[in-house]
Amino acid sequence: MVLGFDDYWQGANTLAAELDLPCDKVAVHHFPDGESKITVPAELPETVIICRSLHRPNEKLLELILAAETARGMGAKRLLLAAPYLCYMRQDIAFQPGEAVSQKIIGQLLAQYFDDVITVDPHLHRIDTLKQAVPATHALSLKATEPMAQYLRRNFTNPVIVGPDEESRQWVSAVAAIYDWEFYIAEKQRFDDHQVQVSLQALTLDGRDLVIIDDIASTGGTLVQAARQLRMFNPASLSVIVTHAFFIGNAMTELKKAGVHNIWSSDAIPHQSNVFSVITVVAKAVKVLLA
Repeated sequence: MVLGFDDYWQGANTLAAELDLPCDKVAVHHFPDGESKITVPAELPETVIICRSLHRPNEKLLELILAAETARGMGAKRLLLAAPYLCYMRQDIAFQPGEAVSQKIIGQLLAQYFDDVITVDPHLHRIDTLKQAVPATHALSLKATEPMAQYLRRNFTNPVIVGPDEESRQWVSAVAAIYDWEFYIAEKQRFDDHQVQVSLQALTLDGRDLVIIDDIASTGGTLVQAARQLRMFNPASLSVIVTHAFFIGNAMTELKKAGVHNIWSSDAIPHQSNVFSVITVVAKAVKVLLA
């Protein structure tokens, strides 16, 4: 059985349909003092897949743990977490003395309650595998590159793919390789959470369809800087496509001002920019684990 929450109900239903399994809801009631009451279905099979994307995570993590422990008490012997967006993966070292290494802490927490954890494009830059952060029996890091490339192929014949920084190279190169597209990586300097500077070498891109690809768009500052640089090449079109869409504050407005024609994302995080799905990729991984 697949269990879902209201905030990612469509994703849970889609996953259940892909797996040909029933889907039911985890009921959440919020008391006036902010506490959550969690209710899972009264009858559960031995294997339960909980599907919830963990953006805005603090309350969700607690509710997830309550649901998982309750499911165990109701007879579930194997719990699989399908979290298309996995939170707290970015803080992977202590940059200053006393900082919590949240990736390790949250990863260990999830591994205590789930046998298997599946996510898409987590922010892993200093480790090789998700299992190093989430020591569950199985911890799988999937990529959105194939459905992302397929969506772009339906819109462009021969786009040029651009990464806004060196960290984006893994996604940019993978998407470009599927259809043998050109790709370039910009250089980025970050000054704080909101201030970045992006630069590109001299390129001949006039009249081309340019697509900026990244794993996550938070404030959008890096994407805006990259778009401003690319606009100088007089492209036929300028697009942004990401796996995880936050676009906090006026990020989308700023991207439009920077000359971006299309702002696209996957359904890993529900957002108005969603145009392609990663659930099929997640479903394939679940089938392999449960085979």
